[in-house]
Amino acid sequence: MRRRRLKRRSFLVRSSAVLGTGCLATRPGGATAPKERPRAKHPPHPVVVASANGFPHCTARVMEELLGGSEVADAVVAGVTLVEDDPSDHSVGLGGLPNEEGVVELDASVMDGATGLAGAVAALRGIKNPSQVALRVMRYTDHALLVGEGARRFARAHGFPEQELLTDEARKIWLYWKSTLSDQDDWLPPDPAELPPRAKEMFGITGTINCDAVDGQGNLAGVTTTSGLAFKIPGRVGDSPLVGAGLFVDNEVGAAGSTGRGEANIVTCGSATVVEGLRQGKAPVDACLMACRRIVEATRVARLRRPDGRPDFDVKFYAVDKGGRFGGAAIWSGGRFAVHDGKGNRLEDMAYLFES
Repeated sequence: MRRRRLKRRSFLVRSSAVLGTGCLATRPGGATAPKERPRAKHPPHPVVVASANGFPHCTARVMEELLGGSEVADAVVAGVTLVEDDPSDHSVGLGGLPNEEGVVELDASVMDGATGLAGAVAALRGIKNPSQVALRVMRYTDHALLVGEGARRFARAHGFPEQELLTDEARKIWLYWKSTLSDQDDWLPPDPAELPPRAKEMFGITGTINCDAVDGQGNLAGVTTTSGLAFKIPGRVGDSPLVGAGLFVDNEVGAAGSTGRGEANIVTCGSATVVEGLRQGKAPVDACLMACRRIVEATRVARLRRPDGRPDFDVKFYAVDKGGRFGGAAIWSGGRFAVHDGKGNRLEDMAYLFES
């Protein structure tokens, strides 16, 4: 016998009929539920925020899409696709730095405020645009997250071509890292003249791109995409594809995302924390600072702390609310973020907790 799937709407309708329509709107003793908070006014102009590597092309593309009438989720994905396609950005998509075995594994998540749905992929190999695959997971499946081989097969089924994502430059950086891990093995470091510029600076890179936007009707969406921690253990998944950690959107409140140490953001549900701050009425920058403080308070292990007790890593948050207010904040100073609104496309300094 074929199993009949009970739709959620049908379940709720039947439950209401059994329990009585009033039981969900009252409290014990007959008290009525509190009134909903007033909805924020729509922004006079679409607003886009992104991590610094989204400037100027990603934010410009998103704004172009929004002004052209695109849905917000489509617009933000179109924007970050430009960064995923750029082999010179070693933290995202094509040219991303690989895991410790030299294989590029990509993560991404998309969340759409209007529908309340999300889609994500993790540990995806051979497909350069994980944000586009995540968008299809959201729209064409009843799931929120696909990983590994299942994510790859899903992408292939939707026509995404497989390709080698490890560029020559990224390969040289990986080989240099591998050859300098130990002086007790048989790997010899290459001539420094053969290395790409800033090769050593790439060690432990945690770069990512997050982009969030609100359109002129107050609809929100966000996307976070990354190649993850450079030289990670194969299969490692950071915060970027995890809804509530690397990305969170509530169409009644706002959208937020993050870059930086994913493990710290996962255990504190950072982006959800930012959105909850917005729900409490905080300005976006203050909501971002609240999430940063929570990470600082949760960092108790000595190996993750400097001698002064502060985190030996950074996490950055980006946010925009339903009314078009925006902000960004980090644990450490020196960060910048991209914003595109009715006043132009630009970089702005991030608020921070501590001086670098």
